[in-house]
Amino acid sequence: MTAPRLRARLKGWGGVGAMATACALALVFALLLTCTGSLNSDAATGRPVSHSEEARAHTQTRAEEECTAPEKQTLSPSGADGPTIEEIKNRQGEKRKLIVGVDQNSYRWGYRDPNSGQSGELEGFDIDLVHRIAEDILGDRDAVQFKAIPTDQRIPAIEAGRVDMVVRTMTINCDRLQDVAFSAPYFKTGQQVLAPKSSPVEGYDETLADREVCTATGSTAHSTLEADQKTGRLPESTDIRTTVPNQLDCLVRLQLGEVDAVVTDGALAASQAAQDPTIELKGEAFTAEYYGVAMKKDADDLVRRVNQILVDFREDASDGWESSYADWLSATLGDDPSASKPPAPEYLRKS
Repeated sequence: MTAPRLRARLKGWGGVGAMATACALALVFALLLTCTGSLNSDAATGRPVSHSEEARAHTQTRAEEECTAPEKQTLSPSGADGPTIEEIKNRQGEKRKLIVGVDQNSYRWGYRDPNSGQSGELEGFDIDLVHRIAEDILGDRDAVQFKAIPTDQRIPAIEAGRVDMVVRTMTINCDRLQDVAFSAPYFKTGQQVLAPKSSPVEGYDETLADREVCTATGSTAHSTLEADQKTGRLPESTDIRTTVPNQLDCLVRLQLGEVDAVVTDGALAASQAAQDPTIELKGEAFTAEYYGVAMKKDADDLVRRVNQILVDFREDASDGWESSYADWLSATLGDDPSASKPPAPEYLRKS
């Protein structure tokens, strides 16, 4: 329709009414956009995405970009009680226990030894730390309810309140800091390749080309492989699609010949190699990472208390960090614990 014809149709009260109606509709539409956010399309899913969702995603991306040295993003130590600790202490009777998510299949970390003579009780380095925390908070090292959780359920268990904390060889990283709070580091490790001794795989390098690699769902290993494949550090032909709920399931798949290699924390890989003489670590660790105790984002008093317990645990020469290392990890990681000791903690998180 030409401009002159449009102006002709709008002459008189009928034209004025049409214009008023159009303006009213435009105002209503604008208000709806203000309230609900205009919709764009998510390129990956085709699902409409509102401006508010875009803003939240942008905020999270910016937080991740600004996150440096995640192992330092924790609160300063304190021995004081707070609301989270009081709630734990106020549990009655048999329920007056610290509820902790752990592993029961990680040799030397959190596992049941049928030959221990202790009715298959959980034991290992992580378990020692849990007992230490329970003793400090509740005055009884055995006041613990252990909950075995798979690798991919560590964060959901914390967020849903099914556990007070997770002590399960859990790496502190920027992505996880968006969902949970961490203590200061209690162990240093790094990602490493595990493969059969007869395998031509030599490490985290071009020998992984055309090989199938297994990682645990939601693990640091898997996110590292995804990122490195995009940047070219990992060969494009490396198949990283195989993921499992529990990291130990990767070892089983390796033993069955269903995958060519496993990528996981070197500390865990060394324990798995000790269980099976046909496999070994290939190459050196290609990352530097730190294990921490994970808790709810708003459990500030518990985070501070655990950090104080870790200070004491590291300094205890008779029954602390070094003693636990000697008992559980020296056989797989060597007698010298210096490479596994985390650096002196820094507490950069203010609130």
